[in-house]
Amino acid sequence: MGNTSHDQFAIAGKPAHEIADRLAGATNGNATDVSVENSAASSNQHNDIAAQVFTVDPTGTAIEWTSDGEYVRVDAWGTNSVRVRSRLMQHPLDTDWALLAPPADAPKPSIAVGETAAALVNGEIAVRLEIIGWAKDQMRITFIDTQTGATLLRESSDGGALRLRARKHNPLESGAEAPVASFEPPAGEHLYGMGEYQQNVLDLKGSTLELAHRNSQCSVPFVISSAGYGFLWHNPAIGRVTFAANRTEWQADYCDQIDYWITAGRTPAQIESQYADATGHAPVMPEWGLGFWQCKLRYWNQEQLLDVARGFKKRGIPIDLIVIDFFHWPLMGDFRFDEEFWPDVKAMTDELHRMGIKLMVSIWPQIDLKSENYEEMRHRNFLAKTRTGKDVGMWWPRDSQFFDATNPDARAFVWGKVKEHYTDLGVDAFWLDEAEPEWGGDYDYAHYIFNAGPVGKIGNLYPQKYNQTFYEGQLSIGRENDTVNLSRAAWAGAQRYGALVWSGDVHSTFDDLKAQITCAIHMGAAGIPWFTTDMGGFAGSDITTDAFKELFVRWCQFSTFLPVMRNHGDRGPRNHQVLDQRGNQITHVHTGDDNEPWSFGPEVEKTMVKYIRLREAMRPYTRELFAAAHESGQPLVRGLFYEFPGEEAAANVADEYLFGPDILVAPVTEPGARSREVYLPGAGAAGDAPAELTTWTNLHTGETFAGGQTITVDAPLDVVPAFARNGRDHGLAGLI
Repeated sequence: MGNTSHDQFAIAGKPAHEIADRLAGATNGNATDVSVENSAASSNQHNDIAAQVFTVDPTGTAIEWTSDGEYVRVDAWGTNSVRVRSRLMQHPLDTDWALLAPPADAPKPSIAVGETAAALVNGEIAVRLEIIGWAKDQMRITFIDTQTGATLLRESSDGGALRLRARKHNPLESGAEAPVASFEPPAGEHLYGMGEYQQNVLDLKGSTLELAHRNSQCSVPFVISSAGYGFLWHNPAIGRVTFAANRTEWQADYCDQIDYWITAGRTPAQIESQYADATGHAPVMPEWGLGFWQCKLRYWNQEQLLDVARGFKKRGIPIDLIVIDFFHWPLMGDFRFDEEFWPDVKAMTDELHRMGIKLMVSIWPQIDLKSENYEEMRHRNFLAKTRTGKDVGMWWPRDSQFFDATNPDARAFVWGKVKEHYTDLGVDAFWLDEAEPEWGGDYDYAHYIFNAGPVGKIGNLYPQKYNQTFYEGQLSIGRENDTVNLSRAAWAGAQRYGALVWSGDVHSTFDDLKAQITCAIHMGAAGIPWFTTDMGGFAGSDITTDAFKELFVRWCQFSTFLPVMRNHGDRGPRNHQVLDQRGNQITHVHTGDDNEPWSFGPEVEKTMVKYIRLREAMRPYTRELFAAAHESGQPLVRGLFYEFPGEEAAANVADEYLFGPDILVAPVTEPGARSREVYLPGAGAAGDAPAELTTWTNLHTGETFAGGQTITVDAPLDVVPAFARNGRDHGLAGLI
């Protein structure tokens, strides 16, 4: 991994102060060190223009450039990392959307100012701020790898007579702006991350992505490059990014400034670790997150749920957690069980706990206009607001408005209700559905406003704050290292609040299964290490057909090698419409067909139980992987590129992945397939000798293959192709 471009400034491996001097004085070797120790003494020694436009922060950790109405601030921000902000006519804002404050005891960067440039060097990254333009009133930023001298990323050129702006602050009538930040990317780079987009695309180079959440789309604007950098667009506005061959462009539709963070690293693992330090580490995954989770749309009464739990125990099928889905309440926003269907919640949770089963309950952020909490929440401004027209955020299944998770008082109010009616009765965890949120299904972002600002401006922040509500609430009742929030969306920083993202309401098709592989890889690369999907897909299933049974088995095999193995879906063809005693069918929705391992016939049950037991056998290994996610931000699901950076053949393999460093998984994603091709990485980067001879052992047959080749392997319906790296099978040999 890394950029092999020319060391233009001859800085590779030099001391930081010398690198800063060379970059600042590269045109004539004349630069002045203005590190915090001598910044005041040297201020009069600069060229007049440089002295006018560059200012070193008194802390010695940042440099600011001003001219032509623009303020640009570059801060050292964590190990090998910097933060860049640009604002018109005012100093940049100190927003903390995702970034945590850098450590107070962090080493100071080296800063130097020359006649036509300034430089800041922070470990393995250097920033060169070059004065450009005939009037010397513009500035261009270049990010450089101090270990190699290679350019990591550079702001786009002004194009001479084209008079282009790399930092373009497009004005809006409101007084805000719709800025675009443009960069010249390194040639030949591969890009990964950005969250979850329903497409079978691994290398994001050449892609255009909407920066917005939708049901089954999760925008986490952090990308890692094979050129040796990671980039966070630190802006929760709705927007767009384009990773074109000639330029990379980040665009926000509505905000106050350009704000991004960039880090340099030798490997994807190093970059992810530095990103976790900057935005927060995932918590410790509790032991009950390592096994099998059972769910369906929906267990609709207390005895039904307990019968299913007893069924697992009677059959000896391992299970860690069972889930109560939505519409267990009287009305959305009541945040409590409907006593008609759930008459003794405490007795229910006590029995589940005696069986060793945890209980997760679905929470939706919608507040029905007839909910017992609606009027109080409306009067206390705890709800989102429409800017014009009827004050409704969603009209399924009835008119409702979303609770405002960006308002700390609203978060406290909701948690108070949840504690009283759920955790005090023994509920162990929460499923945070509708976390985008959906905004009526048409995603008219401009039409709504939160306490923290208009949705078009800060809306992508919502799932982070939604997760914060339940994470901090559970910490307050002593659940440290015992909290998981199953969430339908996330944004940068949500990982520190225990967000386990699932991929939303995807359909029951092999194409959807294939897309979940890249979703899992990209979510991990984007710094959200906890991920899962609806086993079998959510919608469009018929459990009586052989076609669905085949899909379900293949999806089960894939789910075994995800951070969390979870069975869920709205099954057909038989469903039951639930009515309460008032005859109200709208607020209770239907319950789908059966979705337990024994629901699909004996052959499917046999295979499913085989993989649930395999999951149990993996506990020690899975526990190690979750520890690495907590300690250093490492994803559990990794593209081949992650462990084999620099191996071009591994850079864009979209239909297989590594579960941790040692187990390669190649799910079968074609109907009727009973074999498939598998690329086994380990050929080594061009010109490099591999650190070790890589071998791969088939966990089903025991055959061993050398890395760096494509093979064809058998894949009967009960077998997923999986391989152990260099003999490290973690006790799984022969279990598949």
